[in-house]
Amino acid sequence: MKQNYLRTFVNQVEHTAAEFELWSEGDGIVVAVSGGPDSVALLHVLHEISLHRTPLRLICAHVHHGFRSESDEEAVMVRELAEQLSLPIETAFIDIPAYMEESGKGGQEAAREKRYEFLLQTAQKYGARSVALAHHADDQAETVLMRLLRGSGLSGLSGMKMKRSEKNVELIRPFLRMYKADIVELCRVCEFPYVVDNSNLQTKYRRNAIRLEVLPFLERYNGQFSSSLNHLAEIVQQEDDFVELEAAKQFRSMVQENDGRLAFDAPSFLSLHVALQRRLIKLILNYLPSDQENADFVKIESVRQGILSDQRSNWRRDLGDGITCVREYGVIQFWPKPPEEQGQYIYTLDSPDVSEQYIKEIGKMLKLSLRAGSQSRGGSGPSAFAAEFDADELRFPLTVRNRQPGDKMKIMGLNGSKKVKDILIDEKIPPSVRARIPILCDGSGIIVWIPGVRRSVHAACGRHTSRILRMELSDA
Repeated sequence: MKQNYLRTFVNQVEHTAAEFELWSEGDGIVVAVSGGPDSVALLHVLHEISLHRTPLRLICAHVHHGFRSESDEEAVMVRELAEQLSLPIETAFIDIPAYMEESGKGGQEAAREKRYEFLLQTAQKYGARSVALAHHADDQAETVLMRLLRGSGLSGLSGMKMKRSEKNVELIRPFLRMYKADIVELCRVCEFPYVVDNSNLQTKYRRNAIRLEVLPFLERYNGQFSSSLNHLAEIVQQEDDFVELEAAKQFRSMVQENDGRLAFDAPSFLSLHVALQRRLIKLILNYLPSDQENADFVKIESVRQGILSDQRSNWRRDLGDGITCVREYGVIQFWPKPPEEQGQYIYTLDSPDVSEQYIKEIGKMLKLSLRAGSQSRGGSGPSAFAAEFDADELRFPLTVRNRQPGDKMKIMGLNGSKKVKDILIDEKIPPSVRARIPILCDGSGIIVWIPGVRRSVHAACGRHTSRILRMELSDA
């Protein structure tokens, strides 16, 4: 009976492993063993598979969290189990209470963080492809219900994945379709010794309360509620993966990156299904450098609703952690820091003999060339980013700087002066870009040129011009 029961269990696990490609022949697998029934059964099952089905290189790994006095005995038991199966073992003692005090994190979060850190280090030490974790179907049901109560979105309801990568190591969960009762029964029938962690019975921990109180209550109304949650997780995982792939496709085709900013065209965004709209914003927020999780529903929906409702006006939203979303003339931009913090600048060109000036704040090069008025133009022709001036009409030194309040310029074809701010608005220059646009002034403070926008009437070339100064702004 013992061998038949074990064989049936192994067959189910192998079927799952084949479906999700959890391992291949010869793979190194670090097995996380706490000493409880789930992890003990996992080690025995993988050992059975390695001996009689698919050769695997197993490494037993155990963490002593420093919480309970019983942990000493558990560490001894796991070591004896590894020796019995002739498997190498790696153990670690981690003073989690001390780390909690140092980091300010809760017990479960701190233990999980340090445990995974040790497991990944062990995998790298042994050149193992994966770390096997003993999470099972009951754990999955608890996870989905906890996230549902927390108000999670689609990705959260997908629960734990059967396989995911972290730091070039795969985390695999071969028992994710097996239920706790069946795992405990396997240990009983096969006489696998294990320990019981009494802290799992303390409802002060949220997960324990979900397992011991909430799930049993809900199962009064649906005896298969845990199973239903597992089915939900599996369905949602597949649909979430599909939406994620589609969102990534839209990201590649729609989103442009420039100087650390991410931007897309609002009309194109509005043509997307609402599910892809939310997922695209989430991808962008996760892509931007940040010290915290930005992609929560409130932030995502704030941006999305802004795009939907304010389709003509320009606006700006602070999303926290230094990230700003800006709408300008039908373009949505995400800034890793507010536009006005991009940096002020001022450069001086002492004479027309200066050949070039690099403007590092905007990553542009201002090139100057001087020629005789009778000499024909060489090189490229006129463009919005090139202008020619009567060198003798310009007063040096020239200055290249940001726009300042009250700036005015006399532009060609218009009597009198016009505010630079109004010129930029008329040209539909996005507000966030205006502070970065270079303003070129002569030594008397007269604005002679706004590259890419307009030039002034000052120092215009004519038939009596003896020296022509050509200026061109280009990428560095």
